[in-house]
Amino acid sequence: MKRAIRVYISGTVQGVFFRSFIKENAEKLGVKGFVRNLEDSRVEVFIEGNPEEVKKMVEICKKGPKHSQIKNVEEKEEKFQGMKTFKVLHI
Repeated sequence: MKRAIRVYISGTVQGVFFRSFIKENAEKLGVKGFVRNLEDSRVEVFIEGNPEEVKKMVEICKKGPKHSQIKNVEEKEEKFQGMKTFKVLHI
């Protein structure tokens, strides 16, 4: 059974290559979804795929790239949507 989760990350997460870091790891793990900066300076990540890979991806989101400073991570279970790729979205 597939799983989907939405993750909101706050802290120093914009301007530190966070989105490209997330996309690179998502492609390695084979999960689908998207990552984007939000206007309130958080990053939103939607991840779906096999439960084990989704779990690994959430852990990667909690760590971030080396110049990020994560203050808070909010997770929300979502309905599986069957996305085909992992994209970086721009507002």
